[in-house]
Amino acid sequence: METEASARGVLLGISLRDGHSRRILDGPRASSHDFDRGSIYIRSFSDRYRADIRRPFDFVLLEISHASLERAIDEKDGKRVGSLARVAGVRDEVLLNLAAALTPALEHPAGASRLFVDQLSVAMTSYLVERYGGAAPTAPRTHRLLSRAHEVRAKEMLRSRIDGSISITEIADACGLSRSYFIHAFRETTGYTPHQWLIAQRLEQARALLIDFDMPLADVAAACGFADQSHFTRVFSRHSGAPPGTWRRRMRVGS
Repeated sequence: METEASARGVLLGISLRDGHSRRILDGPRASSHDFDRGSIYIRSFSDRYRADIRRPFDFVLLEISHASLERAIDEKDGKRVGSLARVAGVRDEVLLNLAAALTPALEHPAGASRLFVDQLSVAMTSYLVERYGGAAPTAPRTHRLLSRAHEVRAKEMLRSRIDGSISITEIADACGLSRSYFIHAFRETTGYTPHQWLIAQRLEQARALLIDFDMPLADVAAACGFADQSHFTRVFSRHSGAPPGTWRRRMRVGS
């Protein structure tokens, strides 16, 4: 396996299974690394990459542009960091959990909201800068709450794009906050991440529309920002304990 140097930024790889190994060649030097589930590597695209792949692998790969990395560095509290450390074969439970949360969206891209993917990408990039940026970690800030004006603005923006086609960057910029601060402050203020809050709004709207017993489920799904009826059924069932058709029939019987 060989990749020529480029200006694409940084690549993060997170192993989703045990048993992978590779020998990484760096000029005249070589190093061997084992990757079990949760092991990661971080490398810059500016370096030519050569590796002998010895066993099958299953990785979530996140390509981080220079612009995204620079923004995460600028948003970090405390001493400014430079570049990310080069890492191979190091286990990281935080990144494994984030990758596990992202995997369903990658498996069903039609139903994945931009907001959800962006939220996880920001979390990963901010964590990488904090953990692998080379500076001492800063003390966590507590009681990060949104002002009333920022809370109202954020919720209005989320409702205006109920299909999730809005990004964390758009909302954070509108509030004059860093992206990572906004995500944490929104969660501490509302009890939900932005994506979780938006899903709750979609489901509340869906339940109201399902009371119109003649409205087709596909139309309810479209009105509430779901990709299609199948996506609507999956999300509704997970949160309500029953598919929307079953829930509607129960409401009809009880009315």
